[in-house]
Amino acid sequence: MDLGPHAGFIVGAYAFTALVIGGLIVGALLDQRAQKRALATFADTAGERRS
Repeated sequence: MDLGPHAGFIVGAYAFTALVIGGLIVGALLDQRAQKRALATFADTAGERRS
């Protein structure tokens, strides 16, 4: 595959895009875990108030 004289730019752009998308996925997964923990804590606290 010949990308011509702009091969470095093309490969770099794809690499940067993959890095950004990977970071977004990791961030979403970490946020999901944090939200689940917060919701569990909130549910435990709400259950204690009612009892």
